[in-house]
Amino acid sequence: MIGTKRKSSIESERNMMHETASFSMKRSLFVGEIAQLTVKRMRYALTVWTNSLLSDRINLKYLHSKDKIMCKSAKQCFEQKFKMDLVVQALGYFNTAATGITTCETSASSSPIKQQLLQKRKNFIGSKCQIFYAEDPILVSRASMQYLFDETGRKYIDCISNVQHVGHCHPKVVAAISKQLAISTCNNRFVSSKLTECAEELLKTLPGLDTVLFCNSGSEANDLALRLARDFTKHHDAIVLDHAYHGTVTTTMEMSPYKFDHGCTIKQPEWVHVAPCPDVYRGRYRLDDNELHDADALSEAAHRYADAVSDIIANLQKNGRTLAMFLAEALQSCGGQVIPPKCYFRAVARHVRKAGGLVVMDEVQTGFGRVGSTFWAHKLNDEDFIADIVTMGKPMGNGFPVSAVVTRKEIADALGGKVEYFNTYGGNPVACAAVLGVLSVISDENLLTHSQNMGELFQKKLNELKAKHECIGDVRGVGLFWGIDLVSDRQSREPDTKLALALILKLREQFGVLLSADGPFSNIIKIKPPLCFNEHDLCYVSFYQVEFFFVF
Repeated sequence: MIGTKRKSSIESERNMMHETASFSMKRSLFVGEIAQLTVKRMRYALTVWTNSLLSDRINLKYLHSKDKIMCKSAKQCFEQKFKMDLVVQALGYFNTAATGITTCETSASSSPIKQQLLQKRKNFIGSKCQIFYAEDPILVSRASMQYLFDETGRKYIDCISNVQHVGHCHPKVVAAISKQLAISTCNNRFVSSKLTECAEELLKTLPGLDTVLFCNSGSEANDLALRLARDFTKHHDAIVLDHAYHGTVTTTMEMSPYKFDHGCTIKQPEWVHVAPCPDVYRGRYRLDDNELHDADALSEAAHRYADAVSDIIANLQKNGRTLAMFLAEALQSCGGQVIPPKCYFRAVARHVRKAGGLVVMDEVQTGFGRVGSTFWAHKLNDEDFIADIVTMGKPMGNGFPVSAVVTRKEIADALGGKVEYFNTYGGNPVACAAVLGVLSVISDENLLTHSQNMGELFQKKLNELKAKHECIGDVRGVGLFWGIDLVSDRQSREPDTKLALALILKLREQFGVLLSADGPFSNIIKIKPPLCFNEHDLCYVSFYQVEFFFVF
């Protein structure tokens, strides 16, 4: 009796899958006249094959023999004769303007409470405050470590929340915050053991620097760094990198090409000079594919990019201007997950310091062990390099607002002339407790080693993807900081923005994998999960990325 029911259930599931496959085939009629019959047959077989593998409800062994043959044949045909990017082009892009199909299918099923909240958000929150997956946002009912859960209980793997650095609602960080919140929330004009303990622990990670100033956000920290540099050097101008993002207050927006080059009402002022981003794949001094991992080629690129900074310094001095600082993200995130070539910052520092300026490293998105091999990304492959100022933010509070500027005492003492530095919430004991909780977790759970090990696995898995799919132009990253550069043509490196968007929507909708895209062309898939992201999560994400290309 049980066997009969099981067989009936399996037969029902099989019929449902075939109906889904039939509907998928009908979608391809929107695409055009590119070998429709062949494509539809391929899509049918691949849909049956992948659904049978991905579904928790049915296994390939339960399929009828003719379906088994078709599945094996399709898989074999794909592996031997087809490049998947051609199939993608033939079938068009799901959930993009290319087919005219939107995410209304998922939006229609939104819960009443989510609809109400979205309406209130529209009514009460500024329209410029963006939201992930705008057509069908996720209502987060709870979060735990690397997972989010919506109001229906569906679980998502979070690959984008680098703010929740050691994991959403990590119990040790929650406990540290809660305990201090019940004791004192006084500002830093009162003596607090948490303030000095927090500063001392941060300084242990940055030999050569000895003073900490606390703020509330990365934007505040970078703004304060500019003030410090100007007051100490008595110079005025700043050099930043193309595509850089340093924050959302006025001065940091003025130093962010990521903003002022893309329609922002705040424009680049005359005191801001933009140097080329040291991107060896897409930048001014790009390398050939066979040079991307060649030490000599990378070294030459590093010096060419550093010399470009030297040229800017010479030009601004020629025009009677003075350089206060060079400001750069240790690894560009919004700019496209860019890993500068080894010793680039050291070479730049020589030029900047010769001109009387300071070197400021923005670690707001990349610090606290994300790169694995070292605590700070600006020391990647160059542990002895010491910046004059280091700014930090997002990850240090694990979701609690806190940031800091770390520098030398003589630089800090020059700030503001005779005016004191006071920040109402900067360095309050609850914020410091959050930071101490994060530092404790990083140490106790050995997250630097974990991040490094995960980085090695990511490199292996993502390069396996690249070897299979021509639409992946480049894979770059370290630790738990990775980018997948999607292209329509590997030779020209033409960015494929539509494919990136489609991939993000598809993986969220079908598999609960949350990703985002960035870079100048929004074609680079960003992977920046909490540091508790594990091997099981990585294999799941990598597997479904492969399957996406099969069925898309």
